[in-house]
Amino acid sequence: MKRTGPEGAPGGADKTHLNGEVDLAIRILIALALGLVLGAEREFRGHPAGLRTMALISAGSCMFAGLGLLPEFGTRVDPTRIAAQIVTGVGFLGAGSILRQGEEVRGLTTAASIWVAASLGMAVGFAYYGVAIFATLLVVVVLVALKPMEDRIFPIRRNRRRDDPSPPGIPPE
Repeated sequence: MKRTGPEGAPGGADKTHLNGEVDLAIRILIALALGLVLGAEREFRGHPAGLRTMALISAGSCMFAGLGLLPEFGTRVDPTRIAAQIVTGVGFLGAGSILRQGEEVRGLTTAASIWVAASLGMAVGFAYYGVAIFATLLVVVVLVALKPMEDRIFPIRRNRRRDDPSPPGIPPE
């Protein structure tokens, strides 16, 4: 039995099929909106990969995932293979956002946000709207709430090595 055929689909997977172009367009709009929410946080904090980037990544991932579900393709297209390629391609985009400036590495959170934006788009593309909305809210809370707490709990962390001199005003370890 082929794994890509509808007969091999796990329970509940039948709800992911598209009913046509309008259904795909609605999914893309929802994914775009969730990407905008994530991008707004990045934009507000002045980080790279803001509104447009996150919205485009999320919408593009949704479109790729949704196209794999179109009934016209039947079992010739495996949506899980498309999803795997989305992850690979977005990993490449995220890697491009990571910068090394001397001993400091910047952009890891931006890269992770790009990766999450793609996963949100894929979730919407596969019709898991509730999970996508929940994940968006959870990610925004993590990005907004954890930064001040992180700065308060770990004030001297700032990408330092143990043998680096302490910043002025902070006693040596």
